[in-house]
Amino acid sequence: MANVKIGLQFDLRNPEQFHRPINRVYDFAIEVCQEAERLGIDSVWFSEHHLFADGYLPRPLTMAAAVAARTKSIRIGTAILLGPLQPTAALAEDAAIVDILSNGRLELGLGAGYRVPEFDLYGANLKTRYSTNDDRAKQIRAMWSPESPVTPKPVQQQIPIWMGYGGPQGARRAGILGEGLLTPKGEMWPHYKAGLEEAGHDVTIARMGGSIQGFVSDDPERDWPVVREHVRHMFDSYKAAGVEGTDYPTPRPVDPERLLNKPESSSMSSFAYGTAAVIADHMKRTAADAPVDTMFLWASIAGMPEDMVMRHVQTIATKLKPLLV
Repeated sequence: MANVKIGLQFDLRNPEQFHRPINRVYDFAIEVCQEAERLGIDSVWFSEHHLFADGYLPRPLTMAAAVAARTKSIRIGTAILLGPLQPTAALAEDAAIVDILSNGRLELGLGAGYRVPEFDLYGANLKTRYSTNDDRAKQIRAMWSPESPVTPKPVQQQIPIWMGYGGPQGARRAGILGEGLLTPKGEMWPHYKAGLEEAGHDVTIARMGGSIQGFVSDDPERDWPVVREHVRHMFDSYKAAGVEGTDYPTPRPVDPERLLNKPESSSMSSFAYGTAAVIADHMKRTAADAPVDTMFLWASIAGMPEDMVMRHVQTIATKLKPLLV
């Protein structure tokens, strides 16, 4: 891994125990994106979930459009947008508008989703989510082509599309599609490469990247008592949301200390925490020798205090980023 670009991820959570006026949550996120751009951070990414009690961002392209209008150079991505929940034409049109507003800065990450209530809310088919998501990528590409009557067209001739798949089968699917693979895990590279080769793509187009569950601190001992409580909410809410609408019992509450700096076998098994040097080492070990060209961290974890978020962003830009070139 060399010269990896660094980004920030946002979910705009507003948990009851850390509650702020919702308009301030959104305004502050835009301010963070503007500061990230000023500091030289390469990208910002917006996630999607529905029916979360803490107000998890449900419309990432809407938020991306707002940020596009208030920034000039930073790349703007979705990590991820839930492809099966939306008609293809709506996704193609909305994404094109974000690309236009940003003058060609969109990175479109598509994921299959997994939560029963979300699919029920949108009347989508959970069982076919992977094939549907693959079709979304192919159909969106077709709608952006000069031959398609769908308008407007994006500014970029080839908007980067990332497939948000974290396992071997998904990595192979992304390769077959010839799109980017939105995971930074180096062990997925052989599966992704196999898919590229299987479909006859030139493997030099391979592009991997994605989210690291972690937090960078210039004083880990000082920050951990606060960070720990936000990590607890994030992990507990994700785990509880994952079993809604199923027969699985609600998972037991997490112990944040037991997550610290373990090998990242899944996004819910580890939390990287420490100084810039510690996090840089974790990121390099995660990516290994795969063609990972971008990695991003949560700007804020579950409604953190504003001063802590800004300090985190500054630490990422000034101390972590230089260690990844």
